[in-house]
Amino acid sequence: MTMHARSGGTLEVMGMMQGYIDGTAIVVTDAFRLPVEGTETRVNAQGEADEYLIQYLSHCRDESRQENVVGWYHSHPGYGCWLSGIDVETQKLQQMQGPMAAIVIDPDRTISAGKVEIGAFRTYPEDYVPASTNRDDQAVPMNKAEDFGAHASKYYALEVEHFKSTLDNKLMDLLWNKYWVQTLAQNPLLTNRDFSSSQMKDLGQRVRDAAGVVSRPGGGLERRRAPASDGPVAANSGASVVGGGGGVKGTVGQQKFERILRDVGQVAAKEKAGLMASEVKQGIFGGVPRCGCRHEAPASAAKAEGSDEGA
Repeated sequence: MTMHARSGGTLEVMGMMQGYIDGTAIVVTDAFRLPVEGTETRVNAQGEADEYLIQYLSHCRDESRQENVVGWYHSHPGYGCWLSGIDVETQKLQQMQGPMAAIVIDPDRTISAGKVEIGAFRTYPEDYVPASTNRDDQAVPMNKAEDFGAHASKYYALEVEHFKSTLDNKLMDLLWNKYWVQTLAQNPLLTNRDFSSSQMKDLGQRVRDAAGVVSRPGGGLERRRAPASDGPVAANSGASVVGGGGGVKGTVGQQKFERILRDVGQVAAKEKAGLMASEVKQGIFGGVPRCGCRHEAPASAAKAEGSDEGA
């Protein structure tokens, strides 16, 4: 599913999952893609996908594969694992057919974090009102912020566990023997640079918006007179001196900047990890010197071999 999500680039992709029900657990044993053309904001299954689904399951039965459809998956490239309004409606339709789960995979954050960024969800019954909404406070791009959390009271998250069979272990070993060089040579800073750039751009826009809130009169900031005995304000106290003794106590604006600082720290940590990984590989395997330039051997060294071919 992650490979499928990655192949879609910035477009959302969709597929179905096969498996069985074990008590209160939905066990996913296989997945297959649907011929669905997604966009950068949504993915919807049309009649062509329904026809493909029926034919695929029919062929599975012909091959004595009895797994049923236990849910669907789609990708959220770069903006986290949660359900939008369209996703919620799609999942409601799925659950009318039996126990189904909706899985969301973020391929960009998977590459960036080095682990699969995945979320599994089910929707509440139509007339059910949850006692509280546990909205994950994850960083979401500004163009998704309005939809993020708007429908959080309509669905809940499931715990996700991974397992491998003995056949899975053999397949993984064969794949690792084939692709370990490519995996080791990959640099997340290069393979995921478009996602990193989009994060930087989004953070810049959020900083400008937060600065606009701070600069507006009554834009979420309160002014107060600092007591004379307070002395200089500590640099990391979250307040600042204004005009000889006036302090600024942040409310909405301060909260915005705190969230931005948290997200900046996460992006910086990932960039630092990528740079450290490059340095470690450089130190172990050599190659281009640390200075980044290529050094040519002196002419005398070439002559010492006795021929141009030896040089």
